[in-house]
Amino acid sequence: MSGNELGIRAVVFDWAGTVIDFGCCAPASVFRRVFQQKGLEITARQAREPMGLAKRAHIAAVIAMPEVNQAWIDRFGEVPTDADVDALYSEFLPLQKEVLSDHCDLIPGVVELVETLRRREIAIGGTTGYTRELMSVVTPAAARQGYSPDAAICSDEVREGRPAPWMIFELAQRTDVYPMACVAKVDDTPVGIAAGHAAGAWTVAVTDSGNEMGLTLVEYESLSDAEKKERRTAIEGRFQQVKPHFFIRSVADLPDVLTKIDEKLAAGERP
Repeated sequence: MSGNELGIRAVVFDWAGTVIDFGCCAPASVFRRVFQQKGLEITARQAREPMGLAKRAHIAAVIAMPEVNQAWIDRFGEVPTDADVDALYSEFLPLQKEVLSDHCDLIPGVVELVETLRRREIAIGGTTGYTRELMSVVTPAAARQGYSPDAAICSDEVREGRPAPWMIFELAQRTDVYPMACVAKVDDTPVGIAAGHAAGAWTVAVTDSGNEMGLTLVEYESLSDAEKKERRTAIEGRFQQVKPHFFIRSVADLPDVLTKIDEKLAAGERP
């Protein structure tokens, strides 16, 4: 496309919690399991808080939490080291790969969204904290259900994952889309939204289908409307530090937001 045309021409999606794995359950469960194997119990909230980082960085962030760090010292008699993080990460990878195939269902609305984006000639990109090896399970499973991005990149293929912008920049290059004001980043984690801002893209935070809600689809659908609203309000509060341009409950709501962004661009607004 011409760099002078203004309008959304590419959307960069996260994977787990945004387009697959409602509730982002696969990584959260495995992070807890890895620490359990060391005799340490971490809470679901602790396991989920750094979500969006590359997986080794995620483990390092968990182990640096004061409560977890102290529990490690109490059990092993010394502060955790980089070597300990490496050991946990090496145990994490095969466990994660083992359970991934059970967490690849597309989030409702994704197939219809893909059709809409194709019709509007908007490129589809994917970024993830998973490694390329882990994505060898996810990518074909998603494709069989109707989701195949034009380009996808993993955190182990760039210098640094989210919140750095490098994966988004790489996808913009691969899809030949510029300026960055023509790109939207859709993510269910604050670090993903921060990456979108760092890249100069529009940012759209997902509240209901992702890590912050942290529920399976069945669990989510069992909530009353009032319970969903209460949780959603709390989630939006947790995102305020990174100030997303828009909130959506799931990607099914994205087309209307893209129309609003196009209107803002036409009016001279930029991210």
